[in-house]
Amino acid sequence: MLLRFLANAAALAVATWVLPGISLTDGSTLQKVLVLLGVALIFGIVNAVVKPLFQLVTLPVIILSLGVFLLIINAAMLGLASWVSGLLDLGWHVDGFWNALFGALIVSVVSFVLNAFLPDRKNRRGRA
Repeated sequence: MLLRFLANAAALAVATWVLPGISLTDGSTLQKVLVLLGVALIFGIVNAVVKPLFQLVTLPVIILSLGVFLLIINAAMLGLASWVSGLLDLGWHVDGFWNALFGALIVSVVSFVLNAFLPDRKNRRGRA
């Protein structure tokens, strides 16, 4: 679980680095890493709690769009994580819908690639 959390933080870092509309306040490298870890925690909580509710409510639209609407939901979760991090004064911000959409796409792709190299949870439970 810790490795998946770090993979999520790395994906958020890539999106922050690539997109000019996702900003991280200036500071030392340690401060930036801590902010990204905090945002990854917020993003993980938002994805675990709020995202399933959004998916349930928008299920007909998700089906009609053949799953493409999930990218909109991911963008909304990134925007919500930005809003919560702003409330906590973490210094990480997503500026606008398009940056959230492209950021969600980047986070999804990077997370997918990084998680492909992590051990599978199902196999691990069977061994213990």
